[in-house]
Amino acid sequence: MTRRPHGAYLPDPSAESTAPLPAPEITEAECRRCGTLIAGLDGRYACGVCGWVNDHSEGHRRLPRADEDPDRPAAGRRRPRRLPAAPPPEAGPEAARGAEPEPAPGA
Repeated sequence: MTRRPHGAYLPDPSAESTAPLPAPEITEAECRRCGTLIAGLDGRYACGVCGWVNDHSEGHRRLPRADEDPDRPAAGRRRPRRLPAAPPPEAGPEAARGAEPEPAPGA
């Protein structure tokens, strides 16, 4: 077994996540597709007029990892399961007979 020199330890990845992330900065730019003035967070933009979105790698800062997300569910908790879609309403007996015209007022 070969020993590693004392300075050859790998960096601890959890040491980076102990410092809180700085607050995001609101930035503005022109949409590259339609020219509308748009605002974004840290250089990441999405245009509400034409739907253009810049690539996430164009941002000014790195994106936080999942373990750095303050809204992440606690360990052992899952997101709530989505309920199945409601079935379409069934037609009642009126629909089976067909639509009956209503009598005109005063008739």
